[in-house]
Amino acid sequence: METPPPWRVLEFYSGIGGMRYSLASSGVRAEVVEAFDINDVANDVYEHNFGHRPCQGNIQTLTAGDLDKYKAHAWLLSPPCQPYTRQGLQKHSADARAFSFIKILNLMQNMSFPPQMLFVENVVGFEVSDTHDQLLAVLSTLSFNTQEFILSPLQFGVPYSRPRYFCLAKQESMCFPNPSVNDKLLRTPTCLTLNTTRTQNSYDQNEDDLEVVCNPIRNFLEAQSIGDKESSAIISDFKEADGCTPIETASHDYTVPLSLIERWGNAMDIVYPESKRCCCFTKSYYRYVKGTGSVLVTSKSLKPVPKENLEMSSLSELGLRFFTPREVSLICIHFPRVSVFRIR
Repeated sequence: METPPPWRVLEFYSGIGGMRYSLASSGVRAEVVEAFDINDVANDVYEHNFGHRPCQGNIQTLTAGDLDKYKAHAWLLSPPCQPYTRQGLQKHSADARAFSFIKILNLMQNMSFPPQMLFVENVVGFEVSDTHDQLLAVLSTLSFNTQEFILSPLQFGVPYSRPRYFCLAKQESMCFPNPSVNDKLLRTPTCLTLNTTRTQNSYDQNEDDLEVVCNPIRNFLEAQSIGDKESSAIISDFKEADGCTPIETASHDYTVPLSLIERWGNAMDIVYPESKRCCCFTKSYYRYVKGTGSVLVTSKSLKPVPKENLEMSSLSELGLRFFTPREVSLICIHFPRVSVFRIR
């Protein structure tokens, strides 16, 4: 039997290539034929990672003909999230940062070779926006079935509190393995995974319950930064997969300055190597403390203490440090690698 050709994939808002890395890790036979991003620094990193530089420019200048020439089977889209965040203005489609995504939706309706599959990711809040309504309306017009999810890394054993919205869409001629959840928004990934050892209830829990089944943060830390002699299996697998070699990381390079502890200690999210949850890291991590990500206790002489029971005077004794860039990557990269791309 002749092997079918790989999927041809377009990657919009490609950033540094998280979606492409996830696609490659999923085992699906696919080829990213083009990526698009307007940020030149992100494109530098993408080119370093994959040997291919994304098309740099405003997506709003694309035409249906431009996209038709790729004859792509699947599109991956992670459009700007700022129009939908809780802390933003929540202008939705009226926000200029949403215009390019709306342009893409409009182009789909005028294409001779529209995609057969879409994968869309965004923040929680997108699902109640008018942009979301436009997305579903266009997909319905083009005879797509959809399955929508709000999922957290905690549901997959990753100690990272970062729920996100996902939409899977396929043309009606292609069937989802679980058509009973078509046109539904789910908060559990049971129909996505091949893991039959976990029950529905083991996924469908609150964050406190999910922490019990998560790997500890220790498993995602660089060995040198916590004084271990051997890297964890997770780190070893990651390095083997991406060809990285161990780097020397001195924890004091990322020590939280005492001045920040004295001023913002009460606002810090403090976690221990044994903790099974940390907060979402943002681009302002290292520059700001409040709401940008967790900080790690490195003192081995102190037992974990709930944040509410910590005295300000004792915070300086915890040996607080920021997570290193590689540790942030180790934690963040494991969530997009969920086997959503295994759906046929």
